[in-house]
Amino acid sequence: MQNPAPSLTPRTQQIRDDLDQSRRRGGLQQIQIPPCPALLKELQEAMSGTEPDLNAVARIASSDVAMAATLLRIANGPLFKPVGLPCTTVGQAMTRIGLNESVAVMTGFLAQHAIPVNAPQLARFWERSTKRAMAMACIAQQLPGLSADLAHSFGLFLHVGIPVLMQSVRGYASTMVEAAARIDRPYIATENANHKTDHAVVGALVVRVWNLPPVLMAAIRLHHDFAALGHADIDPEVHTLVAAGLIAEHIMRRHEGLPEDADWADHHQDAMDWLHISWDDLAHWEEAIVTQFDAA
Repeated sequence: MQNPAPSLTPRTQQIRDDLDQSRRRGGLQQIQIPPCPALLKELQEAMSGTEPDLNAVARIASSDVAMAATLLRIANGPLFKPVGLPCTTVGQAMTRIGLNESVAVMTGFLAQHAIPVNAPQLARFWERSTKRAMAMACIAQQLPGLSADLAHSFGLFLHVGIPVLMQSVRGYASTMVEAAARIDRPYIATENANHKTDHAVVGALVVRVWNLPPVLMAAIRLHHDFAALGHADIDPEVHTLVAAGLIAEHIMRRHEGLPEDADWADHHQDAMDWLHISWDDLAHWEEAIVTQFDAA
């Protein structure tokens, strides 16, 4: 028997209700959300009980040749510093990687293939999403109480609204160029001006349709709303994900030699204050995350 679903905080309930209403009668009717992959639904079910169904997870991992190959490649790669004989079966790979890490890899693989990215503007979308997910999982290790699985999913799905908008809305490619170039207003303000929605809303809708955790839905919906940090009607875990996401994005940009973005310039202190970290802590996190990036 599954545990009862936890009650939602007022803001999370409002976000869910707004998405459902807009999906039925509002501006989100035109957005085409790819269906959740059947294997991802099975994976969610296998992990939803008090104890994970290890046999089911192993069966799911082996059911797609390309996904199994991905697990083997990672298990035999430098990130896990393998010694001795290489893994040759999915079971060996999952044992080396670990259950939660294996599930994270499988979730990323299935999401990437469910939402293909063909536009040249998004050539590195899933590569960067995977990188962000890795950074978030690393940050979660430094924040007691934050689930590494949830943090990884937040990093992976954070900007998933962008390729969905690209596929659903005419002219969105031009909007991306305009939004990136303008310095007089935030990125999502340009999206809303041109299309009456934005990637944070659409990303939250993907999470809602795919039946992923409500806290993930709320965090993705609010990931540019830094003014909401600390509001009492929002789950503290949502605040933590949003703040940690800003840190992860900043470290990614530094690793890639990119300038700091407007969100970091305007809100980094709010995020650091919420997480109770100093600049020394941030430097320590960056060192650990960059080591993971370079190994991967």
